[in-house]
Amino acid sequence: MGTIDHCTTSASELSDSLRTFGAVLKALRDEARLTQEEFAPRVSYSSAYIAKIEQGKRFPPRELVERSEDVLGPLAARVLAAAARSLTRRVGLASWFQHWAAIEEEAVSLYAYECGVVPGMLQPEKYIREIFARRLPPLTDEQSENQVAARLARQQLLTERPNTTFCFVIEEALLARGFGGPEVTRALLDHLLHMGSRRNVEISVMPLRQEDHSGFEGPMYLAETPDNRWVGYVEAHDNSMLVTDPKSTSAMLSRYGTLRSQALSRRATASLLTQMRGAL
Repeated sequence: MGTIDHCTTSASELSDSLRTFGAVLKALRDEARLTQEEFAPRVSYSSAYIAKIEQGKRFPPRELVERSEDVLGPLAARVLAAAARSLTRRVGLASWFQHWAAIEEEAVSLYAYECGVVPGMLQPEKYIREIFARRLPPLTDEQSENQVAARLARQQLLTERPNTTFCFVIEEALLARGFGGPEVTRALLDHLLHMGSRRNVEISVMPLRQEDHSGFEGPMYLAETPDNRWVGYVEAHDNSMLVTDPKSTSAMLSRYGTLRSQALSRRATASLLTQMRGAL
């Protein structure tokens, strides 16, 4: 989630598949004579989220098909399930990330720890472009633009969901590295200071020197769903895994809580970012 958004199929192929699923959902909803505002609460999602799915802009969560049966009927649910299976097959390995993206959309709490790159949710556009310019194997201009647009669209969650708690623990080394050069680093520090001032966004920097450090197992993401279940997500080298086992997510939460206590406070982080920005 920091370096790639797991696009193993072409952007156009995935976009077409999402639009097809969205059109099927809209047709079934219309057949049931329900507006988006009427349908959405019955399947426990917001009307804005349902609108994005129908427009082909969001990957449909698995729970949507299950919840739709009571609202649209068994036959419609089977049609929707078939459309979802077709979509998942086309996405292939990318389905793990797309399912995580759907979980992100509805999360009431979202935690992230990164040690290799600044979390995608917090990357300013200049930083994003530098990342995809270095992607191996190289991306075409069209692929790069699609990836940049997708990442910027995901970042809208930070402002669209003011009641969701977003917590990020970032290694100081990522900020001191100077990735992309001074101009990109300045843009990054300015962006982190701006986003960290939001009431629902907490950014904590892990000091460069920290003897008690529990992040040696690598990056991790955690999300609390609307029904207060926790789901984890890890990724590395074009592979990713969704973690739903309660015992495993509990261990991830414990590690994250320890990491959070070892990192700088929100105020100390802002002070460090300001100091680093002034030194450039």
